[in-house]
Amino acid sequence: MPDPLQTLPITAIDADALPRDRDIHDDEAQKELEHSIFTTQLRQPIEVWKFSEPHDGFHYGLISGFRRLAACRALKHDTIPAFIRAPRDIPDAIAAMVSENEVRSQISPWEKGRLILNCLQEELFNNEDHAIDSLFPATSTRQKKARLRSCTLVVQVFDGAIATPEHLSVARIERLAAAVRAVWEVLLTDALHRSRSDTLAGQWSALEPVIYEALNPQYDESGPDKPGAPRRSIKFNNRLHIRRELTKSGWILRFSGSEAKIPGLMDDVMHEIERIFGPER
Repeated sequence: MPDPLQTLPITAIDADALPRDRDIHDDEAQKELEHSIFTTQLRQPIEVWKFSEPHDGFHYGLISGFRRLAACRALKHDTIPAFIRAPRDIPDAIAAMVSENEVRSQISPWEKGRLILNCLQEELFNNEDHAIDSLFPATSTRQKKARLRSCTLVVQVFDGAIATPEHLSVARIERLAAAVRAVWEVLLTDALHRSRSDTLAGQWSALEPVIYEALNPQYDESGPDKPGAPRRSIKFNNRLHIRRELTKSGWILRFSGSEAKIPGLMDDVMHEIERIFGPER
């Protein structure tokens, strides 16, 4: 039986053998890690498991230590100290990775949802509940499991559309998920598209009015997918888009698009409102 701690060739380790639970890449932190390893050597070995057969030239799969392995590669190290683990299967290896990373640094809600979704897409677990129970065994309460389901749903719907999604709080993710479950997905994605913002703050400003309306139905109004649903927006060949938005004090009409700034447009709208309701008093 070999010693579980060995020095392995870096080229023999597949860093992408598992779906990773980290989306954030902090270049500055990575450079600091490289400097630390360069000056004081690697203090904490990585964790790997040995393949039953070589895979694409690799003999080991990485469990934990992704950043440490990347730093040693950047420093042109030929070998790296590694603990040889013996997980029962791939899901067990992923669970070990999550456990190690949770101890070192809290995984963001978005990253948890992304990991669960990736594992389901690769058919590593039977269903979402199986994935949650296996990857996050400490999540014992019904409320915590529901939050993870919300994270998975939001990643599934908005992956690639939201800037720096790893900075979304649990509260915001739960509000987004609730709006999606209320069948407001199309209006939410449309609001993101119209915002044309590349920052999370700007995108959330566009999403918030839609979420507020989705979670605060007015009287007997139908949802956007129901027959007889009220008109919530009008589009004119992408040049002008008018959207009604619910606020805490009432309704507003938001005009956007290239023709929204046409001189006199707002005057015409005000005149038409006055025609309907009568002259100003």
